[in-house]
Amino acid sequence: MDINILIETAKKARENSYSPYSNYKVGCALLTKSGKIFSGCNIENDGIMSICAERVAFTKAISEGEKDFECILVVGGKDELQYTSPCGYCRQFMSEFCDKNFEVYMYYDNDKIDKKTLQDLLPDSFSL
Repeated sequence: MDINILIETAKKARENSYSPYSNYKVGCALLTKSGKIFSGCNIENDGIMSICAERVAFTKAISEGEKDFECILVVGGKDELQYTSPCGYCRQFMSEFCDKNFEVYMYYDNDKIDKKTLQDLLPDSFSL
């Protein structure tokens, strides 16, 4: 896996963010085990049911038949890229489709990467 491809894909997706309320733009790149990359951006609305970039990428992938996931890389911030970790709702959503060793990368400050597993981010997920 070339992390730079994921970084560039996530940054490009971030440009499509619709975030007029928070002005916090998020993009991500989801890598499947088959090698496909699905991007996503956050999409806000005036109600309470905005959708996060991570869930956009997962729903795109799942709707196209992908079921096995390698990792996800997230970028976000108002202007400069800030440390952006998936929200609790996204963490639980990911746990439905990924095992505890699924890797989550947070890219920020234009050169820093923090890597955690889904287990690190959500140690007590609801699981079947």
